[in-house]
Amino acid sequence: MSKELRAKAKEVTLDRLLQMRNPEGHWEGKLSSSALSTAVAISALALVAPRQQKLIQEGVRWLAATQNRDGGFGDTDRSKSNISTTLLVLASLHITQSHETHAETEKRIRNWLGTHYGSTPTEWAEAVRKRYGKDKTFSVPILNTLAIAGLVSFDEVPFLPFELAAFPQSWYRFAQMPVVSYALPALIAIGLCIQKNRPSWNPITTCIRALCKNRVLSVLESIQPIHGGFLEATPLTAFVTMSLGKAGEGHSEVVKRGVSFLVNSVLVDGSWPIDTNLSTWVTSLAVQALAKSGELSNLPGKESLRDWYLGQQYQKRHPYTGASPGGWAWTPLSGGVPDADDTPGAMIALKALGQKDGPWRRLATDWLLGLQNRDGGIPTFCRGWGKLPFDRSGTDLTAHTLRALHPFEKMDPRIGSLKKRALAYLSRQQQKDGSWLPLWFGHQDEPNENNPVLGTARVLAAYRDLGLMHGEQARSGMAFLEKAQNPDGGWGGHQEIASQIEETGLVLEACEGLKFSNDLRIKGQNWLARAILSGGLQESAPIGFYFAKLWYYESMYPVVFALGAMEPETMPCATPF
Repeated sequence: MSKELRAKAKEVTLDRLLQMRNPEGHWEGKLSSSALSTAVAISALALVAPRQQKLIQEGVRWLAATQNRDGGFGDTDRSKSNISTTLLVLASLHITQSHETHAETEKRIRNWLGTHYGSTPTEWAEAVRKRYGKDKTFSVPILNTLAIAGLVSFDEVPFLPFELAAFPQSWYRFAQMPVVSYALPALIAIGLCIQKNRPSWNPITTCIRALCKNRVLSVLESIQPIHGGFLEATPLTAFVTMSLGKAGEGHSEVVKRGVSFLVNSVLVDGSWPIDTNLSTWVTSLAVQALAKSGELSNLPGKESLRDWYLGQQYQKRHPYTGASPGGWAWTPLSGGVPDADDTPGAMIALKALGQKDGPWRRLATDWLLGLQNRDGGIPTFCRGWGKLPFDRSGTDLTAHTLRALHPFEKMDPRIGSLKKRALAYLSRQQQKDGSWLPLWFGHQDEPNENNPVLGTARVLAAYRDLGLMHGEQARSGMAFLEKAQNPDGGWGGHQEIASQIEETGLVLEACEGLKFSNDLRIKGQNWLARAILSGGLQESAPIGFYFAKLWYYESMYPVVFALGAMEPETMPCATPF
């Protein structure tokens, strides 16, 4: 393929990215509709806001129209059927009393469940518990919803010790919470629901919980964003809202705010997305892609974009997770929570935009330094309460943090200590085949729903920026990526998985300037250009998060990951920031 065609592919990609920019000067992106979100949203509304019958029925119709051919449901219209979403849709048909008018939809669901997991409530409950293992963050809300729908007994729902929320937040890590840090609202609401519908047999326990009830409800109200959406996430907000309704707290302020959020976040087609938007995250990706491709200097409004970023940095301790000041969330909306992917992303974007060093950087550095886990890795929201996915370290998060802090290492000696421990963590996490597994961005076609190609590309990008590509770990990682390249020239989530723009762009960007086979590089560039020119930017691939157990797609991902692989003239990409 000629350089001219590769240049044309870059032009198409750049034009699309600039068209996606909003009038305020940043990017908002567009998240996919979610069957999981829609199912729990209409269930919550049916329980506590039955007057929203129009929204409820539109949601039911959308679900019936998007059922997979096999009878099950995936999280998105491009996702494979899974036990969690399929059961939640079945529950929503019963909670909304739509199972008779949509009897064929229910029949097909039950046939799919019977084929893959069994036909009895006990078998369904066991399948859910098996999917999530020791982590109760999602298994308990799903089982609780099934119990509310009358599909399983409340005896199948493990109890959540909501009374622990009455203690100071600093005590949580010592309490060995059965859910991750971000799920505190679910811990409270579902715990109250279970206590109401399956009271403890121990009178002392019952008394303690009764005494703690008002306190934990107060805590829940205090950590709820003013517009009602916990984490800006429909599932979490809906789980909390319906659980409080079933617990007899349907008239509480938390429920009223939750209903308001659900009503205001429905999409025009009657469905709900997994989250409101990832505005800060996708803008960071866009800025980095523009810088890599040599186009950032031509972007108007860079000063206002810098101000937009600086205005989002948290200046106070976060009331929800207790996070110290200094981080960024994925969105500027009030339900966002500072995390260790968006904070490095914002730091790299600000540097690319020409923001000078100052209090913003020192505050962000302090925040990341305080986040590092004992194992040397970086978790998502806060230092781990245990070994659950969101609180445990991630190779992708650790690599991103290293990239963001590296330019400032000489002016802040503390960064050197973080780097040493973080690199030791990455060394221990490398797989036998040379790959690294990310915490975020799973791939639905990989047997374990992991994405070793993406994870390896993320880590190698950090090794490249830190000048560590001469080591055995980096060489093993490069060898893995070379072996994982498909005959067509692109990359999927693993070897022999169909090539996608997202993974191919990330590999080409990560391997820029490295000793990567020129033949393999050109094949990758050509595949990427062909995919772009054949309309591939319109087809975002489903991405897995929460340890690859929850799926969504974002319209901007193929665009930013493709542009990030293109250098100022043609391909692949320019030098690192």
